[in-house]
Amino acid sequence: MTLRDHVDAIFGRPAEHGISLAMVVVRDGEIVAERYGHQPDTAFGPGEPVDETTTLISWSTAKSMTHAAVGLLVMDGLVDLDAPAPVPEWEGTRKAGITWLDLLEMRPGLRFFEDYVDEHQSDCIAMLFGDGHADHAAYAAALPLDHEPGTVWNYSSGTTNIVTRALGGIVGGGRDGMEAFLRNRLFEPCGMSSATPKFDDVGTWVGSSYVYATARDFARFGELYRNDGVTAGGDRILPEGWADHGRTVVAHDPAEPVPGGFDYGRHWWMWPAFPGSIAAHGFEGQYIVVVPDRALTVVHLGKTDADVRHHLIAAIVDLIHAAASTP
Repeated sequence: MTLRDHVDAIFGRPAEHGISLAMVVVRDGEIVAERYGHQPDTAFGPGEPVDETTTLISWSTAKSMTHAAVGLLVMDGLVDLDAPAPVPEWEGTRKAGITWLDLLEMRPGLRFFEDYVDEHQSDCIAMLFGDGHADHAAYAAALPLDHEPGTVWNYSSGTTNIVTRALGGIVGGGRDGMEAFLRNRLFEPCGMSSATPKFDDVGTWVGSSYVYATARDFARFGELYRNDGVTAGGDRILPEGWADHGRTVVAHDPAEPVPGGFDYGRHWWMWPAFPGSIAAHGFEGQYIVVVPDRALTVVHLGKTDADVRHHLIAAIVDLIHAAASTP
């Protein structure tokens, strides 16, 4: 099979296995395969074709961009990862010792139930659309401390939004200041001209879930990490070793029914099938998979339910195996 055949097979999955909206494969810095689909019809109107100019939602792949934003301020000397995170409502409480690193590793000890279906149990749904919709970080920061910070891993979108509110406080200027910081320091330097972050009502970047960008620009972000924070133009914008920082294994998620599961680092995932890989994962099958020893970045965007995502992942694994040697 050619590389194009692998991409076509992903787009040709049975409808019950999900749909693909965009896919870009970059090898040695050049696009070697690319395909686009069609947005499905909704109650609000008919779907539209997707192309290289269409911006699509990141969902949780934005969490990995949050890691990059932290790296920018580490490089500026404004964030000490071992220092307590600046969260005013934690002062004088047991939560006061939660560090930046605890948050990046998803180990602050805070209660948070990450679910995307059951609105009666999900803190994620409550934060994004319910009681916490106006101030995501305040909702998450107020949840009980169930474990000693740094001891128990719990994947949490709320944790990320605590990080992004703290970043905004350091950058200053409210929403406009944070948006300018992301654009001037991260998006534009690595060529992500389409990237658009979204904010909650109090002006906190929703770094857990909301960056809209083209598939090519998501690939450019992956390439930034493939090159350890150095842009295609040769400028270092993240600290040396920041990609390794992201892929430092903190926990293993068996993620059944995905064979073998995934490792988790610091707002990044790793695919054990590809040593040295680093990957951003998002709801409904958004993936940015970076495999440095094969000089590959693979982006998939679409709509795939969690209970059938193993079909998509298996197909991406096959594509990566083939991509190093297939035209």
